[in-house]
Amino acid sequence: MSTPTTALSTTSATGPRRRMRRTGILSAAAIAGFALTLGTTTAPVQAAELVPQTESEAEQLIEDRAAEDPDALDRDSVPEGVSVEQAKKAVGKTDELTAADVEYAAAQEDLPASGVPGDFYKTPASLPDEDGALVKQADSDFYLDPVKLIKHDAKSTTFMYKTTDEAGQARAATATLLTPKGDSGDADNAVVIAPGTQGIADQCAPSRQMGMGTEYEGLSVASALASKRPVVIVDYVGLGTEGTHHFVNRVEEGRSVLDAARAVQQVDGSEIDEDTKLQLRGYSQGGHATTAALELQKEWAPELNIASASAGAVPVDLHKTVSGLSSVYTAFALYGVVGFAEQADIDTSDFLNEKGQKMVAETADKCTVEALLSTAFTDGKSLTKNGESFTDIIDEHFTDIVDRQRLGKAEVPDVPLLVNHSRLDDVISFDQGKELASTWCRAGHKVAFEDNLGPTHVGGYVAALPRIETFTTRTFAGKAPLDSCWRL
Repeated sequence: MSTPTTALSTTSATGPRRRMRRTGILSAAAIAGFALTLGTTTAPVQAAELVPQTESEAEQLIEDRAAEDPDALDRDSVPEGVSVEQAKKAVGKTDELTAADVEYAAAQEDLPASGVPGDFYKTPASLPDEDGALVKQADSDFYLDPVKLIKHDAKSTTFMYKTTDEAGQARAATATLLTPKGDSGDADNAVVIAPGTQGIADQCAPSRQMGMGTEYEGLSVASALASKRPVVIVDYVGLGTEGTHHFVNRVEEGRSVLDAARAVQQVDGSEIDEDTKLQLRGYSQGGHATTAALELQKEWAPELNIASASAGAVPVDLHKTVSGLSSVYTAFALYGVVGFAEQADIDTSDFLNEKGQKMVAETADKCTVEALLSTAFTDGKSLTKNGESFTDIIDEHFTDIVDRQRLGKAEVPDVPLLVNHSRLDDVISFDQGKELASTWCRAGHKVAFEDNLGPTHVGGYVAALPRIETFTTRTFAGKAPLDSCWRL
């Protein structure tokens, strides 16, 4: 695989003219994010209704996002840390990234900051003793587009709470509560969303990005809010707040989800209480976090009233996942090995060469789309000291850590479970989703296994949304979903 070329100089393009053109580009992005950007001139109210409610609408959304012409990309529509040639190559060689995604990532660089004050994320000198205890809260915003034309009418509150990392250290984490307009009184049910991969930089936290209109999970959030129930979106330990975010760390992700569900009950204005039925939901890294939370719930937060769970494209086996990643996803592999190294107290210079260390430093400050673009088609072997693959590095240094992240070994609550996965997923192999569903079936659970033919990892995410909402509505109403165990 060839290495991405050096980014072109953009010094002369960072002024008002570039910003204005980028803003113009983004005015066409009604509901946006990582591989979910729409080219549309729809008015804001109508655009907010573009969340797919049916499978045919989901298919149309997938087609729309792939319709952009990569040859139209130029210096103004590509992130500063990526050359135009890099961007065109990435879009041309993979269906996972589109020209609209590139334009979206570029425009993020010139957007105003989130409405949440930056010092809100600073950890206080002392934290409460109890996990899930509320530390503080602040009013925030939720925009569906980066030019802030489409503000969701749900009330948005970002809050900080206390949790504990895998090493036993007290940590502050953040999350956002969205309450549908007009609701009052206690909520009968609510959805807790564990987000997909955001990056590892603090500015990539969903609570920050929702206020800027750049959160790609905005599509899933808007979909959940359409049913007029409160929604909680988790940031994860070290994402937004101080300290390292350990990418796909089972314990820290699971505790982040569970402690957010505890803390939201203490937020002023929250309609969620101990009686509220909760659905845990997530896709990709979020599916990993959701499954981890289910496995930790009995021990960590047995009092939570979990009514159902939806886990999509779950990386059950990280060794298999990393081994199967194509060079389009070098950034994801780097996130993993860097997190593993910190947990193992190993310096990355022990196995990465100078080029690899430089790429780690560069991707550490980028959110998902830009990180993928800047590392796409980089052969991992070109980043290691001895020409080893990332799989070899994991086998040599991090086997124990990767094994600890393995899912499907622990007991989960006896509630309706949904596993969704595209047969055409190019990031997390379809067999991993089927294996998780089969494991839960063998344990005696009722599992709805919803496969689809959404092209690519992101296509599977979009295609699953209507089925997730149907599953959610049925399970909150006390109706059992269709049981797929007979065919697994």
